[in-house]
Amino acid sequence: MLDSQGTAGVRGSKGFTYGEHYWEIEFLEPPYGSSVMVGVGTQNALLHTGDQRYINLIGFDSQSWGLSYKGFIWHNGRSQKYTEPFYERNTIIGILLDLSAGTLTFFQNGVNLGVAFTGLEQVSKALFPLVSSTAPETELQLGLRSQRISSLQEQCIHIITQSLSHCRHAHKLPLPTSLLCQIHSHAHL
Repeated sequence: MLDSQGTAGVRGSKGFTYGEHYWEIEFLEPPYGSSVMVGVGTQNALLHTGDQRYINLIGFDSQSWGLSYKGFIWHNGRSQKYTEPFYERNTIIGILLDLSAGTLTFFQNGVNLGVAFTGLEQVSKALFPLVSSTAPETELQLGLRSQRISSLQEQCIHIITQSLSHCRHAHKLPLPTSLLCQIHSHAHL
């Protein structure tokens, strides 16, 4: 339970730098107040305002990416409509952070809402799960959690692809043809 004056957030204890990670947040009580959010952020993401302001905290800065229960996604102080609001008790929001693809995708009660953010593979710091609320006594529960760690080959392909200025330079690398094809395919995802 979050209990705060103003806006407060909670950061997960483990940051992610590679692989696919999925977790669910269940809204035990309907969200009240001006903002309840879920998402990810770096260690430097703003998690409290220090005053009585009620703001959309996750996504308020450049260090976090979030979804508000009102259906808007936020990053760097900007928002856009993403889905319909979810006011119902026991709504489950799933969060899929795929650092190989660099995407953040949200699910509502098991339904994929689509990719909300891209380019997260460019973040040079670990990303942590975040929740925040402006509502006193917000009740959220962490549910299902899973992860898929990329194989060493997948990690190498990802690093090689990021290191090349253009994927057309891949053929110059002294690698087997099958690996070069995988690098080329990964660069076009």
